[in-house]
Order: sequence, then C-alpha cells, then structure tokens
Amino acid sequence: MKAAEVAVIVVTWNSAEVLPGLLDSLDRGLLGVSWELTVADNASADQTLSVVRSAVPSARVVQTGYNAGYAAAINAALASVAPSRAVLILNPDIRLAEGCVATMLRELDTPGTGLVVPLLTGEGGGLTHSLRREPAVLRAWGEALLGNRRAGRWPALGELVTTEAAYRTTTTADWATGAAMLVSTDCVAACGPWDESFFLYSEETEYALRARDLGYATRLAPTARAVHLEGDSEVSPRLWTLLTLNKVRLFRRRHALPATALFWTATLLREGSRALLGHTRSRRAAAALLSPARLRTRPTADNLA
Repeated sequence: MKAAEVAVIVVTWNSAEVLPGLLDSLDRGLLGVSWELTVADNASADQTLSVVRSAVPSARVVQTGYNAGYAAAINAALASVAPSRAVLILNPDIRLAEGCVATMLRELDTPGTGLVVPLLTGEGGGLTHSLRREPAVLRAWGEALLGNRRAGRWPALGELVTTEAAYRTTTTADWATGAAMLVSTDCVAACGPWDESFFLYSEETEYALRARDLGYATRLAPTARAVHLEGDSEVSPRLWTLLTLNKVRLFRRRHALPATALFWTATLLREGSRALLGHTRSRRAAAALLSPARLRTRPTADNLA
C-alpha cells in the first residue's frame, strides 16, 4: 500500500460539538492529496470518539489517557503516524476550503520552508491576523502602550502582523497561529518533539522559533484558505491568564534576566491597565504575573489559572 502524502493530526478534548465540521471538510480540503487521519484525544468525556469513528472509520485514534495538553497530544500522534511527506496539524474548530492542503504542499517545496499556514478567516468571513513576529521587549512595550493591533502596523513595535498587504502575498513570519499548520517531515525530524512544558498556548510559538533557528521558515500560503471558529482565549479569564503566563515563560527561556524583567514589566503594564478598565481576564492575568510561584509552575489541567 502506497504511503499517504500527508499525515493529518487532530487534537481533541471534549470536541464533539465542533469536530463534525472539520471532519466533513477534510475530503475537500485535501482534494488531490492522499492522507491518513490520526486523532490524539485527551480523555474526552463527551461523544468525541464516536464522532470520529462514525465520520472517518479508518482514522487512527491515539488516547493519551488524561488531559495531557496540546503539545503532548501532538507528540503522541507523531509517535504513531506512518512516514509521509508532511504532517498537517489541525484544531477541531478548523474548516478547510477546497484544495487548501494541495496549495500548502506546493508552498512547502519553497527552499528553506519547514512550516506552511493557510490564510485564516473567521466564521463571518473576516480576515484573522494569524502571522506573528518574534516576541521582543520593544514589541511588548509597544503593545502595552498602543494595543496590539495598532502597534502591529510597525514591525519594531508589534508582535501581531496587522498589515493587510502581508496577507495578500506569500509571506515569511517568525511564527503563526497553530490552528492549521503543515510541517515538512524534514522539519519534524530536525525539531524533535513539541515542548510539553507548555500545556496550552506558546507551544506553537516555541516550535516555530525553534524550527526557524534550525533554518526552517514559517510561510503563509495566501491562496490556501481555512475558516477558524476561534477558541475562547479571548473571553475566558482562565485561558487568557494561561496565554499571558506562557508568553513570559517562553521569553524567559530564550533571553537573559534583564530583558525578561523588561518584558514582564511591559506585560504587567498591559494587563494591569486593562484590569483598571474593568477587564476581568486582565485582572486575573495581572494577579498571576505578580505571583512568582505561578510563573515557575508548569500548568496542567489541574492547576490552570
């Protein structure tokens, strides 16, 4: 039997409500591409596994046995997939447009490319700003003082790439939203496992920056389209706090103490100022930033903010 071109990995945790839409989109999204599906499930308590087996009977299901986190689930799936040309990692709230992956595969052939992402839109059709610059002290201060969307207009001042022109052409980014990501097998082999110390959030940042350091760029394929229904990090104080803490943890890992102190201060200013305006998620994030124990402790499903 001929090996599949693409090993598709979907990480699930109580995803029965959103998963059918993704599974329904796989055939059209992978049109012209041979593929195999592996679902890495973090001990879902709903009907997630029944949905998978009903929609794609040939799917391989890898059960972590507990809520192990996003990176750990990816690693569990990678350990079980057959050799392929590339690995496609998807959130369950992604819907692929027709021919999306074939377009991404062509972009993956660009020399120096290790990761390719599609152009993401929201459920209403609006562009999702999915490209990012490397976290930096000046960018943290720019976003604290100007807001991430306004600061993102200037490369030196913002991590979020908000220039519309960047999304109309093939663009190389330091990292990108990991909701839909095609990774070459060479890049997978060079990078090794995903960093499981990040339970959720910053794991794709760490992986893309590590890949870049090894010579594998992240590239946007603007004609490859997908819809991202979005997670709830924008509304959940617990998840927003986790996102904020992990950004500081990752920065600390890659930089010296003085730079980390400036980055932490800018992040605290951003969350503290928004907390004063009544944002509950920022109030919780600011409190967590002021707790040395919270910054040191690896988050798990049991100790999420």
